[in-house]
Amino acid sequence: MSGHSKWATIKHRKGAVDKARGKLFARLIRQVEVAAREGGADMTSNSSLRSMFTKARDASVPIDTIERAIKRGTGELEGVRYESVSYEGYGPLGVAFLVECLTDNRNRTGAEIRACFSRSGGSMAEPGAVAWQFERKGLVLVPKTRGQSSIGEDEVLVVALEAGADDLSGDGDTWELTCEPGQLARLRTALEEAGMVPESAEAGMVPTTTVPLANESDARRVLRLIDAMEDHDDVQNVYANFDIPDAVLELVEA
Repeated sequence: MSGHSKWATIKHRKGAVDKARGKLFARLIRQVEVAAREGGADMTSNSSLRSMFTKARDASVPIDTIERAIKRGTGELEGVRYESVSYEGYGPLGVAFLVECLTDNRNRTGAEIRACFSRSGGSMAEPGAVAWQFERKGLVLVPKTRGQSSIGEDEVLVVALEAGADDLSGDGDTWELTCEPGQLARLRTALEEAGMVPESAEAGMVPTTTVPLANESDARRVLRLIDAMEDHDDVQNVYANFDIPDAVLELVEA
């Protein structure tokens, strides 16, 4: 598995911690607002809003909270106007980072993200210097068990390939599927109808090449920078092209 998928699994496990801090809710609400502002309130024609609505509901964000966010996005309610901005850079050991933000002050956010890179021994890069090392994909995580029974690879493949998946692999107790972003909703629905309810389903950036982190110290340095970025209120997603061997990842998680 690539470092991206491994870290996606770790982030999913961290979801309860994020939720307890309230950061996950705030992040999702902001994403809903921007999706509504950019594409309107009609989820039938606004696929980004439909995706963000599903993601927010999966995280148990209340319906009325989501509806207010949509109204702020379309201008029916007053609110802060956020804009999307991405930052690129290199962290420890030359690991490439792509940081997606929603901010009401890009100068402030840019300075603070630059400081995060500097404190880790990394540096901000010019736009385009890092982005070419990633491609956008849909990533779906499916548990390998359903009640008292297991879900085998062949069972997942039969459903997933017909629904647009382009890759399947296993990591621990989870099946990990990738697809083109446009196939994400279709793949999720097909899995749900087959009784294989995903733990998460979202579009993200997958690295095309990776930097191996062969020891615990190197892995911790990179993951500390990811944690620092994700703790920033304006940061929505952090992607990095590392690859941590399973044995090292187990030490880090422990």
